[in-house]
Amino acid sequence: MSKDIIKVGITHGDINGIGYEVIIKTLMDNRILELCTPVVYGSPKVAAYHRKALNISNFSFNTIKAVEEAVAKKAHIINCSDDDVRVELGKSTSMAGEAATESLNCAVVDLLEKKIDVLVTAPVNKHNIHSDKFPFPGHTEYLKSKCSVDEVLMLMVSENMKIGVVTGHIPLKDVTDSLSSELIVSKLRIMNRSLQMDFGIRKPKIAVLSVNPHAGDLGLLGEEEETIIVPAVKSAAGDNILAFGPFSPDGFFGAGLFAGFDGILAMYHDQGLIPFKALAFDSGVNYTAGLPVIRTSPGHGTAYDLAGKGEASENSFRQALYLACDIFRNRVMYDEINKDPLLPHSVDTRSGSEELPPEQNVNDDSL
Repeated sequence: MSKDIIKVGITHGDINGIGYEVIIKTLMDNRILELCTPVVYGSPKVAAYHRKALNISNFSFNTIKAVEEAVAKKAHIINCSDDDVRVELGKSTSMAGEAATESLNCAVVDLLEKKIDVLVTAPVNKHNIHSDKFPFPGHTEYLKSKCSVDEVLMLMVSENMKIGVVTGHIPLKDVTDSLSSELIVSKLRIMNRSLQMDFGIRKPKIAVLSVNPHAGDLGLLGEEEETIIVPAVKSAAGDNILAFGPFSPDGFFGAGLFAGFDGILAMYHDQGLIPFKALAFDSGVNYTAGLPVIRTSPGHGTAYDLAGKGEASENSFRQALYLACDIFRNRVMYDEINKDPLLPHSVDTRSGSEELPPEQNVNDDSL
């Protein structure tokens, strides 16, 4: 069932970082209220503190007790924190971690009960949020547990690329031991379905990166390409997934070949996020693909060094809000098309059959 106004839940993240600044700056644009009804799960007291620190006098939240009270054309806030919560700008504190956890817990309850349509999470500090009550490395793992799904994919999204990672927040020394053909195929399935359902691409074309330099150089620099990645790409073809590779990352990004693919699957965190943030640090969005719910986040962290200075850019957060709404509408359209196959396909009809660049240009030893 389609909706004209989307109800967006927003968590306030680390109260000592730039979360409230980017939230408030985004919601100050009244055009946002034409697109959605935002509900911040946070603290009116903390919000007021940040408004004063930032010298913002022309914006205020409408405080409500429950999301059902939210009305159109207003930015709302629900109090999820203890009244004694204290802001210490630019510092990592246990109190900030507790406030971030409380905000996230409240919002996810409403998200799972479909009281809000999508969730946008402001940045948290992975150290102060970690506790007996929150034994997760971050948002992604927490939502995976709450939604009871076996596998998810951290997908970084910008106008230039959509790049996911096979292994996430683990030490680099553990990457190769964590890789398997089965895991790569699982991530490819999630990416392929997300590109279709969430981004409206009928037959997405996915590039798979190598883990070793020069794609292993026929085993000279590592065997994972031949023993793990190539079999995964071949297996994905049996699922009608248009996956290609493995491509050596330096040549792949250096030659601009990423522009010819709808999605890119990197083997580990920094392999994917370094080129992504180099190209889209101010506008990139972190999307958790593979969940039954929709969650996005800005592509940056808490930025303690900028907290309270009024210098933080809200662009990435704004793009995260836009993307969450776009994905919601794309899922509605996807469901409607699949319920009635006679409906005209309004999605992107790219077949993924365009001729690929010669692979030797990607894995050239001179790169």
